[in-house]
Amino acid sequence: MGTADRDYWREEPPSRRVLGAQKGWSATTWLILICVVVFVADAFLPRQWVVIGSQWDPTVPEPVQRDILSGVRASSTGPIDADPARILIAEQTVFAPRADGTPIPVAVNTVQSMPFLQRWLYFSTSTALYSTIPGVGVSALQVWRFIGFQFCHADLNHLLFNMIGLYFFGPVVERYLGAKRYTAFYLLCGIAGALLYLILNLAGYLMASTGTRVVIPGLLLNDPDMPLVGASAGVFGIIIASARLMPNAQVLLFFVIPMRLKTLAYGLVLFACAAVLLRWKNAGGEAAHIGGAVAGWYLIHNPDRLRSFFDLLGTVDPTSTFHSARRVQRAGLERSPRGHGGSDRASTPSAGEVDRILDKIRSSGLGSLTESERRTLRDATHRHGG
Repeated sequence: MGTADRDYWREEPPSRRVLGAQKGWSATTWLILICVVVFVADAFLPRQWVVIGSQWDPTVPEPVQRDILSGVRASSTGPIDADPARILIAEQTVFAPRADGTPIPVAVNTVQSMPFLQRWLYFSTSTALYSTIPGVGVSALQVWRFIGFQFCHADLNHLLFNMIGLYFFGPVVERYLGAKRYTAFYLLCGIAGALLYLILNLAGYLMASTGTRVVIPGLLLNDPDMPLVGASAGVFGIIIASARLMPNAQVLLFFVIPMRLKTLAYGLVLFACAAVLLRWKNAGGEAAHIGGAVAGWYLIHNPDRLRSFFDLLGTVDPTSTFHSARRVQRAGLERSPRGHGGSDRASTPSAGEVDRILDKIRSSGLGSLTESERRTLRDATHRHGG
């Protein structure tokens, strides 16, 4: 079957009203635009220092270390003798007072210069779970970073490669899924990449903390404070999905070497697996690529799983089923117009029935609905024009 013969090439594209986009703007365009805007804005905003590791002075006893981290013993950081706009990595001394009040150095933090917006959006094991950094404080459960890091990039080459992947392969998947499910697909692949990175890095950290000499292939031994940024996990998911939809399409690796899309997609995944197992450079990033690829493979085979992603937001998301049904209910449009036949009235969901279904969603979630209840909700939404 040729590419032009496939259903998702022949049909008109689904509605593209997503993320506030005007008609004619695709979700892929918006994703690229957000990434570019974040990158460009960060070029004009002041850079900041971010702690990416810490090393205690070996003479500091463990009980004192625990007191400093818990805040029982006060600590402070010294100045950084470097300009974050010109230096990428620097060191920061951490001080704590002796019994007589004299401050002494107890640790050295490694700090990295980071763009302003990226500082608040990057992902790390520490920010996702829990970390106490000497002289800095606590970071924990910053869940917005699971999505935020997907729109940040380390440099121009990083941005260009990811945006090229989105530009060429994103429309294939978007046309198949529709803009809303495609957006959920992209974000979920990115989240899956962060989760796999988190699991492998946490396992590697726990193994290293036990002092064992056994090295398990695939575990990430980098510092839990190390930042992770980039759209690569989402892009890997999109490439895998594209390979599922049009496996025999011809593509050019590095714009030169011709090969089937399926060969390119699974070759990239094999390379990522080798990088993680053998601890090559950027093993953490490659782990995120694998997570995104696995999620992409699963979701493109089970696209129905994407329907509930935005419905988690309920009335906050104007595109959700819950929101549309609530609008129908409030407007009273679920009632049959006067003068219609009895059969038409019978097929119209009643206000009480819509109320009951909405209450069930609130108490048990969208997944608790039966197929009949879902149909009733869709019927109410369609009659409102949603």
